[in-house]
Amino acid sequence: MSKPQTLQQAIVYFADKDIAHQYVVDARWSDGVECPYCKGKEHSYITTRKTWQCKSCKKRFTVKVGTIFEDSPIGLDKWLAAVWMIANAKNGASSCEIARAIGVTQKTAWFMEHRIRAAMQSGTFETLSGDVEADETYIGGKAENMHEWDKLRKGIQGRGTVGKAIVFGLLERNAGDKASKVKTRVVKNTKKRTLQPEIRNSVLNGSNLFTDALQSYNGMDEFVHQSIDHATEYVRGNVHTNGIENYWSLFKRALRGTYVSCDASHLFRYLDEQTFRFNNRRDNDSMRFDTVLSMVAGKRLTYAQLIEKTEFKQLRLFR
Repeated sequence: MSKPQTLQQAIVYFADKDIAHQYVVDARWSDGVECPYCKGKEHSYITTRKTWQCKSCKKRFTVKVGTIFEDSPIGLDKWLAAVWMIANAKNGASSCEIARAIGVTQKTAWFMEHRIRAAMQSGTFETLSGDVEADETYIGGKAENMHEWDKLRKGIQGRGTVGKAIVFGLLERNAGDKASKVKTRVVKNTKKRTLQPEIRNSVLNGSNLFTDALQSYNGMDEFVHQSIDHATEYVRGNVHTNGIENYWSLFKRALRGTYVSCDASHLFRYLDEQTFRFNNRRDNDSMRFDTVLSMVAGKRLTYAQLIEKTEFKQLRLFR
């Protein structure tokens, strides 16, 4: 049977656990099996346990060791179905949906999703160039959907920014056959000392930089900087931030429609998920799936790390 191209084909294809195991082996070790402990190439294979024993460090390992799958009792047949769903669902797939689809509990599906998002984190140092848009947005609930006592306690009025998380993004516009791509991250505030280093670290000097009229963007003379004041206009020639704002609408649609609410301590992982799908949107489902599998090594996420409450803040329902 050829490689799957649809979710239905993937479920049937990976239902054979031997095929699922070999698929992950090939995706992880295209140049031959390598010990995750000492990088040794010499090993023996225990067929009945699908386990290797390294001849250098004498340790045993499976294909899951050192990946997002490590120490998971869930079979690779279910893992690969979940990876396919998350990599290819335009608006994401909730933990309840994953749980129903592959037959696990909602808590297990939630943990699996975050581990898959960890694999989607590119961590690329690639510099953006050409025409680049920069913009920030606020993630949180509207005051009209909150209880009156909660609005008074937090000091929230209308569509204000109090009590919300801040996300900053850069979008390199498409040029020729090259599709536009984004880089995003959660930031503490929208001050000049916070936003400008993010731009300088990610954008090539001399690039065209397009922003809104926020004063935090002023003073970046190493770029050809032009701004648009949304109080009076949204487009002036090629000066606009419509591209990155389109990305924000996709991201917020996923939060509002699929995930409903989000803990701010996990917000960066949801960004990684949406950014991955956006930057790989020209690939087909099978290609995106293979890309995620090629990134699973070296990104282990334990449950203790996942629930650790660093800078904890609960975001309200997004609607």
